[in-house]
Amino acid sequence: MVHVGMPRVLHIEDDPRNRLLVRKLLTSEGIEVIDAADGLEGVRHALTQRPDLILVDLNIPGLDGYEVTLRLRSESALKGVPIIAITAEGDRETSFAVGCDGFLQKPIDARQFARQVRQFLGGHRERQTSSADATGERLRMQSGRIVGHLEEKVAELSAANERLRDMDRLRTEFYRNISHELATPLTPIVGYLRMLTDEELGPVTNSQRKALRAMDDCVRRLRGILDNLIDVTGLETGRMRFFHRDYDFLDTVRRAVAQQADHFAERRITLLEEFPRGGMPAYGDSDRLMRAITQLLDNAAKFTPEGGTVGVLVRPLEATYELFIADNGPGIPPDRAERIFEPFLQLDGSPTRLHGGVGVGLAIVRRVARGLGGDVRVSGGMTIEGRYLSGAAFCLSVAKRAPTIVLEATN
Repeated sequence: MVHVGMPRVLHIEDDPRNRLLVRKLLTSEGIEVIDAADGLEGVRHALTQRPDLILVDLNIPGLDGYEVTLRLRSESALKGVPIIAITAEGDRETSFAVGCDGFLQKPIDARQFARQVRQFLGGHRERQTSSADATGERLRMQSGRIVGHLEEKVAELSAANERLRDMDRLRTEFYRNISHELATPLTPIVGYLRMLTDEELGPVTNSQRKALRAMDDCVRRLRGILDNLIDVTGLETGRMRFFHRDYDFLDTVRRAVAQQADHFAERRITLLEEFPRGGMPAYGDSDRLMRAITQLLDNAAKFTPEGGTVGVLVRPLEATYELFIADNGPGIPPDRAERIFEPFLQLDGSPTRLHGGVGVGLAIVRRVARGLGGDVRVSGGMTIEGRYLSGAAFCLSVAKRAPTIVLEATN
């Protein structure tokens, strides 16, 4: 075998000191070295990097060297690539039986190692000395060990899965309990704040009224977070309660937009509206729909630069109503277009992120939309009131007559 350019060797070894030694010995001789710290990583690198030779320690975590060799020998793309066992504890004949082409004993001979690797790169192969019967017996023994190893892994995965189920149950209980604990002290705060604002406890000065308005804004925000936590419990348990009645879809949209008007004004965001004329009668849970629309509007306000534009468009179809909310913000990467509807996922989830929130708003929007016989999706840029908005765009659809059953939550 003739190699053009620098040959590439994959070294699968869990000991970093041994990896460093092999790298120094081979790179000084003009050989490129790719490192892998366990069997699974080694298989992945072998399939993607296509090395000219593979050095594998037999005693490595994940898949051991025998299992790695059997796995790689099943790949036609690696046919002809020499696999050399390099180990202090492995069995030579078993190594040949599973498909190795050479066997180097540890500790390696630093003076001869690069020359030995060059020989294998040049086509040298070692031959096993045992008989066919002995080879077959070794393969059977090794296969039995592999089966036992897989059984252990299956048992570990089953135990881990059971722990995850317990954690999910505890997490759901935590959301339910924390929602209750937060709602209890919040109730008198809201009540007394309202009494102070209405001067039921005595007159207030202009500066005090300004402070009360600031406090009321904070309480409203806290109430919204609390409502989201309560809805998360519905997401976690797979059920969310809906209370259906007759309502007007367009009127619900208008009320949600009006509720966010001050927020848009504070950030000097221009709001474009493209609504049809007349009523848009529907049957469903208008309160939940309004909260879902508010979430989308709040999301648009957060990611639209100050002085930017947000557009709202309503379109009636035969059996559904569609609401589009678009902005001229940075948009959503295509590979995140579906994942953003997963609970707790945020494009920037770091503590220093620019935008607030706990990452459940869009998940709740999708659950509400589906509970009202529709869905929500990320749409492309769109034109509203003659302005093209190239940022994020969401399309929320609901059935004109929503199903009266409580649907199972799906993501």
